[in-house]
Amino acid sequence: MKFTVFGAGSWGTALANVLAFNNHEVLIYSIVEEVNYEINKNHANPAYFPGVSLNHNVKSTLNLKEAVSFSSNFIFAVPSANIDELVKSILPFLENKKYKILNTIKGFVGIDNKLMIPYLRSIIPSDKLDSVCSIIGPSHAEEVIVKDLTCISVVNKDAKLGYFWQEAFSNENFRVYTLEDEIGAEIAASYKNAIAIGSGIIVGLGFGDNAKAALITRGLAEIIKFGSYFNGKTKTFVGLTGVGDLIVTCNSIHSRNFSFGKLVGEKGIDFALSHYKKTVEGYKTIKALYEISKENNIETPIITALYNALFLKNDVSTEIKNLMNRPLKSEF
Repeated sequence: MKFTVFGAGSWGTALANVLAFNNHEVLIYSIVEEVNYEINKNHANPAYFPGVSLNHNVKSTLNLKEAVSFSSNFIFAVPSANIDELVKSILPFLENKKYKILNTIKGFVGIDNKLMIPYLRSIIPSDKLDSVCSIIGPSHAEEVIVKDLTCISVVNKDAKLGYFWQEAFSNENFRVYTLEDEIGAEIAASYKNAIAIGSGIIVGLGFGDNAKAALITRGLAEIIKFGSYFNGKTKTFVGLTGVGDLIVTCNSIHSRNFSFGKLVGEKGIDFALSHYKKTVEGYKTIKALYEISKENNIETPIITALYNALFLKNDVSTEIKNLMNRPLKSEF
């Protein structure tokens, strides 16, 4: 089969390589000439994976029309801030057929803070859309690209629509489950990026494993409370898309959100914002979660503390003390 990946970053390249390893033809749409050249001429993407060779079934193009016409199976792997522009640029090139969309983006979009699957359903004409799924789970691109064992979930409220992607991606190194709880999975995937920034801050400030474990565990409780309010299922939050993704993102040097948070803890928010150049989805997710929580009267103390520290520039240590000095209560 043929697949088009929009986005030549780490995750888009890693997923393209999995599909190519499974003998599919994959075309990556890139906007960077050097990346395009490296993929086509040297079968590599050294900007993200130095020393790693890509499967020869992975090709690249700078031509958007060519990318759209290559297949009817699209994978969106760009930062959430760029998805609106990408989709609108694709629409004029869509042919008279229906397209399968796989979203890899974790976060909220637009002024009304939509989750990704509802957003994509709303912006792509229904007569052009076969289905929209998201792929979510504990999966660093740096490990997927070298075929480390990975388990992940394809999410759609109709599990049958996920079977296509499950079959396309699954192999002895990359195992794909299907999951029907769109709301719970997408909330967990977004929320964990915010908690991962908090985990990095804890480490950057010099706190130990006790503090980080407490932050992650209470973060999970907050995710469950928030997600359940919007009818997410509890079992989702303790599965791959919930606690699995939370664990890997809050503990790994591969995690951009954790690394950004660590820099905040070490050098302060202003320094981190000016010096950390990689995409950090959790930063604007914190703002979205704070706004949604306030609008719906959901108590989310960790998000509030992160918002106060990162957006209001309150002292981080004071925010941590405020969390620790909240009124005492039962854990559950």
